[in-house]
Amino acid sequence: MPQSWKHTFLTTMASLHGRPLLRFFVSRLPDAAEAPDMVQEVYLRLLRLNRPDLIQSPEAYLYTIAANIAREQRLKLVTRPANIALDDAPAEALPADTDPFAAATPESAALNADRLERLQTVLMQLSPKARACLVWHRRDGLTYKEIGARLGISTNMVKKYLSQAMAHCHQRLGAEQGGPERVA
Repeated sequence: MPQSWKHTFLTTMASLHGRPLLRFFVSRLPDAAEAPDMVQEVYLRLLRLNRPDLIQSPEAYLYTIAANIAREQRLKLVTRPANIALDDAPAEALPADTDPFAAATPESAALNADRLERLQTVLMQLSPKARACLVWHRRDGLTYKEIGARLGISTNMVKKYLSQAMAHCHQRLGAEQGGPERVA
């Protein structure tokens, strides 16, 4: 499919539905400031289409994508804990044995750099899909369903890749340390 056709399709959709789509997100998201980003996400998803000419009802398809993005955004807000300032956090919730603002000693900085390097080496040993599943799930907090959508695989395959990746990391990092190490 020629890129010019995609570009024309996307330009037409943006000119016809840009403002209504923005209002759509403003009315459905708790933070209206996120609406322009969500509109951009709609356009990105449209841009990823291989055959936009097969869409029978572009407007309905556009708003279906928008509704899915709004739902995903609401789910992210529900599943992620609220940000709490350290001053507002109860004392028992903070680590008792460490000062989070203390400067790292050269020894601890070297140990952390070494751990990070070992973890990166172990992650590079994974297949690209297993690595993506692990990073998106553990670092970015994506759900199995979101990861599956990004990779075009089922949630069961996401679980399989995550299981393989975690086992690999525990095996490799645990063998180096003489025991299991927690993968963050």
